[in-house]
Amino acid sequence: MTTSEIIALLPYQKPFLFVDGIDAISEDGITGYYKFKSDEPFYDGHFKNNPLTPGVILTECMAQIGLVCLGIYLSKDEFKENPNPQIALTSHEMDFYLPVLPEEKVMVISEKEVFRFNKLKCKVKMLNEKGELVARGLISGMMKT
Repeated sequence: MTTSEIIALLPYQKPFLFVDGIDAISEDGITGYYKFKSDEPFYDGHFKNNPLTPGVILTECMAQIGLVCLGIYLSKDEFKENPNPQIALTSHEMDFYLPVLPEEKVMVISEKEVFRFNKLKCKVKMLNEKGELVARGLISGMMKT
């Protein structure tokens, strides 16, 4: 399965798609990236005259790349039978260290901890273009095909 096939199978679309590309993927993890454009709708109100990317959006970006893209890759045989699975985030524990500004590109690195019975749990971290740690944590989710 190619990275473009994985991205095409994501159940998201603009303005709620936070995956621009995937650099590496294996049975053990994934590395991908996204650039936050200055015209993203959430910047209009977060914050007035000082736009910052909301933490919930950073979490969503990490979940889309680090959990859903990896889950699609790990479940590729099931996707052949049902290309429209139901995906649910079941838990997350996240720590934030640096803000992400408009026009910043971030990298998400995810390491699989557990994948069984269609439940995936990963250690994720987000780095900015300088390689500085923006956020890290654990994200779990389930997929029903």
